[in-house]
Amino acid sequence: MALRPSQIATGESRPRFAELNNLASEKLGARILFATDDWFAVAENLLKDSEAEWREGEFTKCGKWMDGWETRRKRKPGHDWCIIKLGVAGEVAGVDVDTSFFTGNYVPRVSLQAATLTKEEENLIPKRKSEMGSEALEKDLVAVARLGSEKWQTIIPITEARPGYRDTCHTFLPSLCASTRYTHLRLNVYPDGGIARLRVFGRALPDVTQVSPSKVMDLVSLRNGGVCLAYSDAHYGHPRNLISPWAPVNMADGWETARRLDRPSILKEGADGVLQVAGWEWALFKLGLPGTVKGLEVDTYFFKGNFPDSCRVDGCFVSDKEEVPDPALDGAPWLPILPSQKLKPNAHHDFSKKVRDIGVVSHVRLVMAPDGGISRLKVLGTANPSVCSASSSSPSSVLLSKL
Repeated sequence: MALRPSQIATGESRPRFAELNNLASEKLGARILFATDDWFAVAENLLKDSEAEWREGEFTKCGKWMDGWETRRKRKPGHDWCIIKLGVAGEVAGVDVDTSFFTGNYVPRVSLQAATLTKEEENLIPKRKSEMGSEALEKDLVAVARLGSEKWQTIIPITEARPGYRDTCHTFLPSLCASTRYTHLRLNVYPDGGIARLRVFGRALPDVTQVSPSKVMDLVSLRNGGVCLAYSDAHYGHPRNLISPWAPVNMADGWETARRLDRPSILKEGADGVLQVAGWEWALFKLGLPGTVKGLEVDTYFFKGNFPDSCRVDGCFVSDKEEVPDPALDGAPWLPILPSQKLKPNAHHDFSKKVRDIGVVSHVRLVMAPDGGISRLKVLGTANPSVCSASSSSPSSVLLSKL
């Protein structure tokens, strides 16, 4: 039998901030810059995008093989900690401290601090060795102390972690400072132990002063501040995957819905070749930078027997002073950017020549019919600096609940 999605691993529903992008993703470029100890397993494992795994009976020269960051049992004053460079600068809404499979060796308590560092400040951090069985040398501790990371802003106070069993392995913690832009984090563990993954949920914040109004860019890209606000269904894959800046690796790295139960018993198509179905699935995105849409690209890579028949894209402009519309309402101010288009399996679709100019857009809604999977969405356009500040509120203030 299968567990219901909201109960997998946690035994409880995920908080809304966990719908946001993971800024500490290895694929996004997040890196471990410093760690006090890497005895059993190196800190880089914290940033893996894959779920933690267990290897029964596998040991290394240092002890039991573990898929996470695990420090030695501390036998001197202090506690362990590491410094993480986020894959992209942004605001942190909350974190997931995942202790999967760390049952008798998980960290008892954690805290998180954050800062925005210049390149010169980052260069104060000594070059990392990243080797199992190692610990930071005294000279490295002296060097990194110049950074004063122990005085960084506390965004997660000291909090108890939980053992890595299915029903307790995820500890979701909201940030105390969800609207501040950060580049680096300091993860403190008290006093030692293991964590499988650290997921840092938030939204990238691009430097608006560096945006050229004439440069065409992907306005919805995770890296440029795009975020998924709501969706109708995400049974097999979350729609936030659509705006990842890397190429998809498999079906799980895209958005895939369940098969709609209201689809006709016998399918028919209209004169335009599009299947005539009553239902559809949708995903709503807030653009990182509002702007004018010049092009649209939709990929169905890896979706061969489960691609949608068609898709369309709608857009609207909503300032932060207005309530973000419920995309399920007929009265929402959506205008068609791309009318319904047929899709092909495992293919790249460039619909740029069919894009309609509806003016400055802050939100887009991708609609697929009747159901299926899409791997990537690109909304190519030019940002409008004059309205950037009017559409850049923190994710915690704009995130919609799942409908």
